[in-house]
Amino acid sequence: MTLSPKLTDLGKYLAGEFDNKEQAIADPVWYVHLRLWQRRINLFSEDSITLFAEQANIINLENPYRQRIMRLQPGGDFDAPLQVQYYMPKDPGSLKGAGRNPTLLAALTADQLDLLPGCILTVTQQTIAPNCYKFVATPPANTNCRFTYLGNTIQVSLGFEAFAAEFLSYDKGIDTATGKATWGAILGPYRYSKREQY
Repeated sequence: MTLSPKLTDLGKYLAGEFDNKEQAIADPVWYVHLRLWQRRINLFSEDSITLFAEQANIINLENPYRQRIMRLQPGGDFDAPLQVQYYMPKDPGSLKGAGRNPTLLAALTADQLDLLPGCILTVTQQTIAPNCYKFVATPPANTNCRFTYLGNTIQVSLGFEAFAAEFLSYDKGIDTATGKATWGAILGPYRYSKREQY
């Protein structure tokens, strides 16, 4: 199956190594200096583009966290032509460090992943200049990204904007009892600059 130009562009915009150095220096109280890796992997390639994502505090790159799989695929309608479905590795520890060491991803198979049914985003493409786009990813109405990890119920509010050289993450952890954000983009998005294109 031939992938659409929009889907191909989204994959290119998302793939790379990023950090938010400028933001962390300007506002260190609210924004930790993070490194983010988003690497393309060879899963579900018949109709989609799949990325492995992982991040780490810049002062502790040896201890990355938030391993996740993002499957970029065609959406369901004209208003939302693209979507992102999230998966979680069944054994995140086995992939720890794969952002920096992609050889750890070579043997990854689909049966080693758990689908996160409510963790989905609809993506639209906006033209901001000739041949220059912005992708905006938001959760569909009435969806809830909630899953169990290490015996705990986790809820996450997902969202991003992707540009050719910048990635804005709106991801936030949500307290399931109060509904309030406890970590992440509480005061606004994490603003990552792309340092290397994958």
